[in-house]
Amino acid sequence: MRTIVLLGSTGSIGTQTLDVVSTRRDRFRVLGLAASGSNLETLAAQIVEFAPEVVALARPSAANELQRLLYAAGDERGWNDGEFPMPKLLLGPDAATRLAGMACDVVVNAVTGAAGLLPTLAALEAGTTLALANKESLVIGGRLVADAAAPGQIVAVDSEHSAFAQALRAGRADEVRRLILTASGGPFRGRSRAELVDVTPDQAMAHPTWDMGRVITINSSTLVNKGLELLEAGLLYGVDLDDIVVTVHPQSIVHSMVEFHDGSTMAQASPPDMRLPIGIALTWPERLADAARPCDWTTPAAWTFAPLDDDAFPAVRLARRAGHAGGSAPAVYNAANEACVDAFCAGEIGFLDICDIIAACLDEHLADGHLPDDDLTVDGVLAADAWARGRAAELAGARA
Repeated sequence: MRTIVLLGSTGSIGTQTLDVVSTRRDRFRVLGLAASGSNLETLAAQIVEFAPEVVALARPSAANELQRLLYAAGDERGWNDGEFPMPKLLLGPDAATRLAGMACDVVVNAVTGAAGLLPTLAALEAGTTLALANKESLVIGGRLVADAAAPGQIVAVDSEHSAFAQALRAGRADEVRRLILTASGGPFRGRSRAELVDVTPDQAMAHPTWDMGRVITINSSTLVNKGLELLEAGLLYGVDLDDIVVTVHPQSIVHSMVEFHDGSTMAQASPPDMRLPIGIALTWPERLADAARPCDWTTPAAWTFAPLDDDAFPAVRLARRAGHAGGSAPAVYNAANEACVDAFCAGEIGFLDICDIIAACLDEHLADGHLPDDDLTVDGVLAADAWARGRAAELAGARA
């Protein structure tokens, strides 16, 4: 039986991870859950169902309400006093980091954004297998995270990076020519830059394939998410960024491909269902039987692929620039974007302003303040992150 600590349990990946675990109680046991505290009803229900030993809550002020909900849930199930063991509570902004260092078999990091960096480093330091859904922590941590990981210690949860890991089994590392990263194209696929001027947050949230949280969904509409995935793939699999190609595949059936030097391309295909890569991440290098349904080969289907329009969606090009610079530049790319997503959703900036402000922040940072890989520290990453958030907010305010 594998023991699991799940960070970001009430989010999209977190709830789907628990869905996988719930049908295989003989294989998995949840030791710890971490959440921000924004969805206490869901967290309380998870605690009641999975009985973790420890729960980490980022907002200490939510602890009393969580305990009230747990007692109420106990009453509804007819428990007598003392029959339901209350979990140990870790409180505060470092609670998830402390939980990530707990002894277990797998830490699933499904925290959103840069907040996942310190928990990622804590899990790696503990020697635990890290099932990484929080791509931002690898992207902004760069060599700090990659160098802290033992070979095979990080297992990707993203469907695209899971696809790479599966396809890479078809050959040796020195036989790989390039990686082909697929993108659905988001809700605005096929639009020109001029046609994106008046896009609203509600329109950007209407992803055609995946049901995700706000930040990831907006990132998918701008293709910033694909830029982050490009940077993650380079770090995970040791492939030069110029040897990673993005192709638009709106059906989201082929989750990514590996091209080998003999001309062969190996693709991983399955219906869009995150339970498949989650299952693989929990049991890697084994497969989890019936984690998700396979493709139906008895009905007609057509798969299409098209090049990315870099003019309308410059986010991937900006990510390459940040990745080539390395060091603190990817942290600026990510932080500026997160600040811009907040500003866009608040109606302070337009859709196109998101990438324009990211570019402006990158320009300023690379001109003054950039830390190269050799000088990168956790404090340096966090300082770059804070600067980029502040600067992006200033630039957004100037456009309001």
